[in-house]
Amino acid sequence: MEHEAPIVEFLGLYFNMANVLMITVASVIVFLIAVLSTRKLAMKPTGIQNFMEWVMDFVKNIINSTMDWKDGGRFHILGITIMMYVFVANMLGLPFSVVIDGKLWWKSPTADPAVTLTLAILVVGLSHFYGVKMRGMSAYGKEFFKPFWFMFPIKVIEEFANTLTLGLRLYGNIYAGEILLGLLAGSLATGVGGHLAAIVPMLAWQGFSVFVGAIQAFIFTMLTMVYLSHKVSSDH
Repeated sequence: MEHEAPIVEFLGLYFNMANVLMITVASVIVFLIAVLSTRKLAMKPTGIQNFMEWVMDFVKNIINSTMDWKDGGRFHILGITIMMYVFVANMLGLPFSVVIDGKLWWKSPTADPAVTLTLAILVVGLSHFYGVKMRGMSAYGKEFFKPFWFMFPIKVIEEFANTLTLGLRLYGNIYAGEILLGLLAGSLATGVGGHLAAIVPMLAWQGFSVFVGAIQAFIFTMLTMVYLSHKVSSDH
């Protein structure tokens, strides 16, 4: 079950090449979906265009549930990108994993805490950036002292806690799913009888993992919009 990560040192920094590979693969897949779904637009959408329009409406509803569209409309593309990217990244490690010379190369990138925490930091960082940009430094700064001035340390701790929980929630769910798939494959797939016995639980867990991956993509997108709304909306 335990496999080493392919680590490469460059200019004194260490890079997990499996993460680099899988992040690139997920990005290319999302890019291709976006290109193919908008290449031949039709008034009566079908196929992949219909799917993309459904995703757009779904994300729009998420934004409308967290903030006014006047403030949140600018985050529509961001929400679509996060939803698609996190879902695709969650799915990559489900069909199989690739191990070469004891090093795990093919997996879900979101099964690594470095990746999910980086996504979380980007989201929280964006919320602060747009908070200052849209409301001004004065109004943005005052939120840290409401409803009482001594709430400031708690508000600062809350920002760190939000970042940790956003990243670790996604990592924990996807990593646990891949671990269980590995355990099922290792404990049941021994001999012909083992292979046959492994089919049903493997298919059942993979189906459940697809559901979990979709839910986690939704939760990550929803929380992104919640954090943004807290910083950019004047009624929060």
